[in-house]
Amino acid sequence: MTTESTKATGPVPRLGLLHGHTIPRLGLGTWPMVDDDCETAVRYAVQCGYRLIDTAFQYGNEEAVGRGIRTAGVPRDEIFVSSKFNKESHSVDGVRRAYDESLRRLGVDYLDLFMCHWPVPAQDRYVDAWKGLVKLLEEGRVKAIGVSNFKPAHLRRIIDETGVVPDVNQIQLSPDLARLYPRTIHRQLGILTESWSPIGRESGLRGNPGVVDIADRLRRSPAQVLLRWHVQQDLVPIPQASDPLWLEENISVFDFSLTAEDMEAMARLDSGETAARDSDLPENGH
Repeated sequence: MTTESTKATGPVPRLGLLHGHTIPRLGLGTWPMVDDDCETAVRYAVQCGYRLIDTAFQYGNEEAVGRGIRTAGVPRDEIFVSSKFNKESHSVDGVRRAYDESLRRLGVDYLDLFMCHWPVPAQDRYVDAWKGLVKLLEEGRVKAIGVSNFKPAHLRRIIDETGVVPDVNQIQLSPDLARLYPRTIHRQLGILTESWSPIGRESGLRGNPGVVDIADRLRRSPAQVLLRWHVQQDLVPIPQASDPLWLEENISVFDFSLTAEDMEAMARLDSGETAARDSDLPENGH
């Protein structure tokens, strides 16, 4: 199947965040890329139009991501860089140290978004982690603060204890894992939903007959259809890719639309909330 477009047609549009910053509507996820492969992919992604690059301490690739950004030839202030910290940093001082270390590894002066990677409720220190992020925001050291893999109950607790709402919650989200309840809570609170594994993880979504039919009709790839599903609902997908053709394909989703019938067909793919990784379980989180 031949797609009509492989190159991005212009700057990636942005969405506003709660604390005043803006975020590109699609970005590059960098797990599990490392070393030279990661650097090369990030550099090419930036050069072909990506302006949101997502990494984390856990990925072990912040240095490579930083090199890719620096050698791409695009001013730092045009790129939205986000990272995340682990459970070992779940304290006010721990978050500050983690932030400084991420800046050092990335080779940047600030992050656009810093996130708590998992709540790890068995440890019961994610409120302290959130307080550390709030302090960084109040000091003007970071542009936006967020969380990842937080359930509505976790969100309510950190908001109740600090009065500060996250800019972003990054969660596992794809058409077959639509996360309707968390997304409803996010909208009510003003939190932007960012989607990891937006094309599905080992789910065969790209080969789903319904998705393929839509792609064939639109002369797009199944991956483009899946990513357009996110963009059309003001979700921010961060697909991982390293192949230049896939990088170009994934970002080329802003010059076509899915119909209401397409969206209804894809809604029927949802397997329900229980299919997501459960962040309350001790084995899920770092």
